[in-house]
Amino acid sequence: MDGADPHIHVERSVPRHDARVRNLLAGTFGLAGDLPATVVTGCSSRVPYAMTSPRPESVTCLACRDHARAQHLRLAEQIERLGGMPGAVITGGEAREVAEHHRDLARRFGGDD
Repeated sequence: MDGADPHIHVERSVPRHDARVRNLLAGTFGLAGDLPATVVTGCSSRVPYAMTSPRPESVTCLACRDHARAQHLRLAEQIERLGGMPGAVITGGEAREVAEHHRDLARRFGGDD
């Protein structure tokens, strides 16, 4: 991290570390964790957290865009598969809706899948 990288990146663990999750934990348990100073990105760089974004329109690093696209497509497949399992806590329709949200994010990061 030399401070010269002008790009906006994506965290390596795209769907897991998002503000909605932190807000849910804070609201449920009254816990508010500190944000990390730096994070590892989809392109394997270590950058300040402030230089990352989960929003496809903000990400300028092409390797991170590719990484985020692949992560969201994989998550969509997993969610649909889990929603169809016997005893699942979400319905197949709910799983398809969430999966489609992640496929939409994948399309916005790049590609037509």
